Amino acid sequence: MPEIVSINISRTKGVRKTPVQEARIGPEGLEGDAHAGDWHRMVSLLAEESVEKMRAAGLEVGPGDFAENLTTRGVDLLALPLGTRIRVGAEVVLELTQHGKECHNRCAIYYQAGDCVMPREGVFAKVITGGTVRVGDPVEVLPQGAAS
Repeated sequence: MPEIVSINISRTKGVRKTPVQEARIGPEGLEGDAHAGDWHRMVSLLAEESVEKMRAAGLEVGPGDFAENLTTRGVDLLALPLGTRIRVGAEVVLELTQHGKECHNRCAIYYQAGDCVMPREGVFAKVITGGTVRVGDPVEVLPQGAAS
C-alpha cells in the first residue's frame, strides 16, 4: 500500500529539510515550513524511489535532502495527471498542481548532495483539506471527480 515514509520541514527555502514524525497541514501547507503560503506549490512530494535512484548513483542522501515535504513510497507521482487528488492519512486531501519545476540556479541542495532530483521528479500540490499527517500514513489516489 502506498504510504508516507517521511515528513520534512524547514524554516528556510532551498535547504535540506528535517524529518519529523508528524505535522499539521493547514490551508497553506505544512505549518512551520518555509514553502507554506497562498500559492499552487503549498506541499511538495517526492517518491522514495526517486531518492533511491540518487543513492544508486552514489549520493549519500535520504528523505528531506531534496527539500520535499512528503516522501512517499509505492505511488508513481509523475504518472498522476495534474488535478488528481490524493488522500494522506485520514484527513488530508491534496490536489496535484505541478510536475517538476524549473531550477534557475543551483540551490544549496545541489551543492550539498551533488544533484537535485526535485526539478525532474518532484510534484507539488495545493491543500484541499487540512489535518495531521504521520509517518506511515497511507496515500490514496482518489478517483477523478471524487469529493474530498
